[in-house]
Parts: sequence; C-alpha cells; structure tokens
Amino acid sequence: MDVVMLSRLQFAAATMFHFLFVPLTLGLSLLLAIMETRYAKTGDKTWLRMTQFFGKLFLINVALGVVTGITLEFQFGTNWSRYSEYVGDIFGSLLAIEATAAFFLESTFIGIWIFGWKKLSARAHAGVMWLIAFAGSLSSVWILIANAWMQHPVGYTIRNGRAELTDFVAIITQKYALLEMTHMLSAAYMYSAFVVMGISAYHLLKRQEVDLFTRAFRLALILGTISTAVVTLSGDMHGVNVTENQPAKLAAMESHWETSTRAPSFLLAIPDQKNEKNLIEIGRIPGLLSLLGKHDINAEIIGLNDIPKDERPPVLITSLAFRTMVSSATLMIFLMIWAFVKRNKLLEHPRLLMAMVCAIPLPLITIEAGWVLSEVGRQPWIVYGLMKTSQAASPVASSQVLGSLIGFVVVYGLLGFVGFWLMIKHAKNGPAPVSSTL
Repeated sequence: MDVVMLSRLQFAAATMFHFLFVPLTLGLSLLLAIMETRYAKTGDKTWLRMTQFFGKLFLINVALGVVTGITLEFQFGTNWSRYSEYVGDIFGSLLAIEATAAFFLESTFIGIWIFGWKKLSARAHAGVMWLIAFAGSLSSVWILIANAWMQHPVGYTIRNGRAELTDFVAIITQKYALLEMTHMLSAAYMYSAFVVMGISAYHLLKRQEVDLFTRAFRLALILGTISTAVVTLSGDMHGVNVTENQPAKLAAMESHWETSTRAPSFLLAIPDQKNEKNLIEIGRIPGLLSLLGKHDINAEIIGLNDIPKDERPPVLITSLAFRTMVSSATLMIFLMIWAFVKRNKLLEHPRLLMAMVCAIPLPLITIEAGWVLSEVGRQPWIVYGLMKTSQAASPVASSQVLGSLIGFVVVYGLLGFVGFWLMIKHAKNGPAPVSSTL
C-alpha cells in the first residue's frame, strides 16, 4: 500500500479507538453533575454512592481518552504535513483554542474534583463537576467545528498557495458546524445514558442495590429520552444539509446511481461501484430518498453517474456505514420507548433489563458508523472541494508509516484491553460503601 492509504488507516485506527472513550466522558460528566447536585441538595447518601461509583468509571475513561487523544494531533504534523501546511492557518487555530481554552480547563477541574472531596463543600464539589461537564463539551465543540470546516470550508481565501483565515465568525457559526455539534453532543449523551441504564439493569437483574440502581436507571432514562429525540431531529436536518453541500455523499449513502425525481430508497442495497449499479436491491420505497434529502417526495436527487468518477466516495463502505447507523439507531429508539413505558416497574420486566444490558455497545456502534459515514463519505476530499486526500500526506516512506501503524495497533490494543477490563470489573462489582474520596 502507498503512503496515503497507510496514513489513512493509521489515522482511522487512532481516531476510532480514541472515540471509544470520548462520548462516554462527555455524557457521564453531565450525569455525574446531576447526581452530585442531588446529593448536595438532599444530603441523601445514596446519591453520593452513585456519584462515586460512576465517577470511577468516568476517571478510567478519561485516562484512556487523554492518552489516545494526544497522539491524534501529532499526526497532522507527522503523517499529514502537506495538509497542515496548506490549511494550518485555519485548522491549527481551532485545535489551539480547543487545547488551551477547553482541554486544560477540563483537566484542571478534574484534578480538583479528584482531590477536593475533603477540602470542598458538597455544593462546591458538585459545582466543579458542572465545570468539568461544560469544559468537556466545549472541547468537543472546537474539534467538531474543525471537522465541519473540512466538510464545508468557509471563511477563507487562497493566498500565497495556501488557505488563510478571513472570517472566523463564519467558520464557527456556519450551519454545518451547528448541526454537527448538536448531533454529536446529543449522541454522546445518549451513549452515556445507555451505559448507565445497562449497568443499572445488570444489578437490578441480580436484585443488588435496588434503590440506587433504580434511581440511576430513571435518571439516565430522562437524559437518554431527550438526547435520542435530539439525535433523531438533528440527524434529519443533517441529512438535508448533506444533500445540499455533499451530493456525492448522499448518493453513496443510498447507492443511488441515476439522477431522478421521486428517488427511491432501499431497505438493503449492495453496490457494484466498478459497474456503476447495485448487485442487490431489496425493499424499494419510491420517493423516500427525495423526502429524506430535500423533504419533498418529488424532488430531484443527483445520482453517482452524474458525479465525476474521481470525486465519488467508496460507495460500499459509505452505504454500509449509513445502514448500520440507521438500523442501530432505530433499535435504540425502540428500546428507549420500551424502557420509558416500563420505568416504574423495572424489576417486573427482566427481558427489558436483559435487553438494556446487551444494548450497552449499541450507541457506540451507531456513533462509530456515523463517523465512518462522515469521513469516508467525504472522500476523495480531505477538505471538501478544496484539497484531496492524495495531496495531503507527508512525503515519507511507506515503511515508516507501516511501522507506526503496527505500533499504534499493538499499543492501543493493549490499552483497550486493560481499560475495558477495568471498567467491566468495576461495573460488575457495584458501589462500595460511601467514602470521602474516590
């Protein structure tokens, strides 16, 4: 494989592994802030034990997220130096703001939260967790703005052979960025809600700490219900925005080859990109793609055959990622409705509890599939319409990238094994007696 493909594989491996932990960090910090606030207001030790129990999961997750996230930014210099040289004036400023204004703030307050149990009042300590939740979300916002600019570049001019910033406000307020922030943050909260509900369901099945885990389940259910609704609505709006700005991605998502009005969608379609057709089409629904893409059942949708071959994304990967995302998200909506209906009689519904335990990884599968759709569907562009991925890689030998790729896979594999083992072990053990520290 050439250096571009190896660099893409390395960045994909690092990013997807890092993103195993980021959404849970974002959502758990918010749930912990609510739990600890309830303790500060009521003095009920059950809320304190709940905070400390899920707080340990949060800290394990943070440690892994930080370790795996730092290496990502270095890759822009080591593997993608031409990209950094061309758009660094814009992209670099967004990453710098994320690191200095959000990540360091979050890290500082996490330290205060860990060591402040005996030194701060209950209300002040809960306030620190609210600041952690805010800083964590703020950190993700800047990363998402940077990614949104790659998807839809605005506020720049080409000068001296490179892209230079001209309108910072346009970059941070563009529709693509606002939709991506809303969709991703709500997805992170949804994932964390499913993790808390799944762990709670595990202990409720065993009749362990029934009061504590019933409260935790219901609290997470509220956040999960709200975030699932927001994910669904923002996802629909995001689809319309993609139709307008990235028609090739939409066509690849649905394996749509011929430009047509009342464009159909299929429950299952297996594309044959070489011969520009679908090998299998099951469950044709006339007009659905037009409705989803433009909210008009009779609207015209551009097909892949009207897009230059060198500007088409990998259709099979994009299509499978889209269908995986949609199918798993649909299942989550069903589970959320089921849990909401039975929320007051959880112990009487062991099938629901077992389903919620099994569903713990489901939101993560959805999120990872969504990112594959977003990034692979943007190809062959690293910055849509401005710079192709083939132009962005560093001028280094393939053997160098292959060595680092193997190193990443081995080290991250070990980190992942240890991290998930610790989280699963802690989740199964349940909460310890109340203490003044974690």
